[in-house]
Amino acid sequence: MRIVIVGGGSAGWMAAAALSRLLTPDWQITLVESDQIGTVGVGEATIPQILLFNGVLGIDENEFLKATKGTFKLGIEFDGWRAPGQRYMHAFGHVGRDLGLIPFHHYWLQAKARGKARTLDHYSLSECTARANRFSRNDPLPQAPLGAPTYAYHFDAGLYAAMLRKYSEARGVVRHEGRIVDIPLNGETGAVTAVKLENGKLIEGDLFIDCSGFRGLLIGEAVGSEYVDWSKWLPCNRALAVPCESAEKLLPYTRASAREAGWQWRIPLQHRIGNGYVYCSDYIDDDRAAETLLANLDGKPLADPRPIRFTTGHRREFWKKNVVSLGLSCGFLEPLESTSLHLVQSGIKHLIDLLPAGEIAGAEVERFNRQMTFEFETIRDFLMLHYWANGRDEPFWQACRNLELTDSLQHKLELFRSSGRLFRYNEELFTETGWLQVLIGQGIEPAAYHPLANAPGDEAVDKYLVSIEEVIAAKVARMPEHADYIRQNCSSGDL
Repeated sequence: MRIVIVGGGSAGWMAAAALSRLLTPDWQITLVESDQIGTVGVGEATIPQILLFNGVLGIDENEFLKATKGTFKLGIEFDGWRAPGQRYMHAFGHVGRDLGLIPFHHYWLQAKARGKARTLDHYSLSECTARANRFSRNDPLPQAPLGAPTYAYHFDAGLYAAMLRKYSEARGVVRHEGRIVDIPLNGETGAVTAVKLENGKLIEGDLFIDCSGFRGLLIGEAVGSEYVDWSKWLPCNRALAVPCESAEKLLPYTRASAREAGWQWRIPLQHRIGNGYVYCSDYIDDDRAAETLLANLDGKPLADPRPIRFTTGHRREFWKKNVVSLGLSCGFLEPLESTSLHLVQSGIKHLIDLLPAGEIAGAEVERFNRQMTFEFETIRDFLMLHYWANGRDEPFWQACRNLELTDSLQHKLELFRSSGRLFRYNEELFTETGWLQVLIGQGIEPAAYHPLANAPGDEAVDKYLVSIEEVIAAKVARMPEHADYIRQNCSSGDL
């Protein structure tokens, strides 16, 4: 079978790398891109699933971080979302340690009701490590529970794409340079038969992967999958991105700071800091947004702010006829929880799971579309929670508190508020612990906790919480500074 990938960037080269790694040589993989067309390339923060993707490719972690000037990420700090000056972190990994049949946070709520528990962050190994500006991939106390911190990466997305291009071409992927000027369709089925380049070259294929960005050259323009607009739930529609010089401390976490009409990201790399302002144009103009962004940098800007316009949502059909969409061509969810590259990775996984052996079957296409829609919808709800549960006074944030919640999000909120219960449905991305940290961090408190949390007795619960704090403190104290760890293991020479 002939697979043609349209568009490069992170999405295109991730697809090329995975397929060239896993498929046999009788599959022909071609990628078409034009150096004249830029990529958005702001996906510099990731979540822990990226380790699985790189692991499947067999990429050495230290070499990857050197090549992409990457750093480690232990979570995302949300600054000012609940109220100006208030901060919390959605850290990776577990909070506390489950005991018996019920999750840790019910014991924490039990002790909190008696005034005996400390704030939730004290029981997260990843957050305590991040706050101390330390890091280690290895467990410094393997004889103690909780393990090592759970982590992801910050890296330069352009350098990652370049690395994957080299990887893919070494495994037989053929790259064609040029603009696409025509997309011939089968007169009977409406499927794409080829893409025609500006130089007249016709590149034929059986399965096409659209990584052409917001335009959706194949999935939208050629086969006509409509775009589902989610602006009523996630109203931000613009972003400005700008790099700046590095700060003194190399923090091992992303920061998302609430601003007048949206939020600002801060992503530390070895050689610079990536910054951006995601905002709603109904509440602030572009010039004021640029002023706000530039006024809140750690160092000197290294370029002019680059504008990005978007509509949150997704294609109604992610896979239509013989076109599979990945990356921005299939939809956009703002990078508040660093899910952009994960959705590319997830789409690749589902495509490989359902890869046709010959003629494309409707059942496989339906399954792919159902799964991708579910993933987009569950991430949408999680992002929406951040906006809805805010305590700010600006008009934008007041409007966010009045958003009409989806039924699925409303159900989760009602369940947690009544009894502190959280459940993960099917294979939704964010865990109960992730929901817990955002709910508590933004001031949503349950009225009760699971009655089994009383079973050990108050004294035992108190000792249990103290023991977790002690283990975390001992582990963190044995870890090196984040920057020192990178210098020792995976420095690109920019520190």
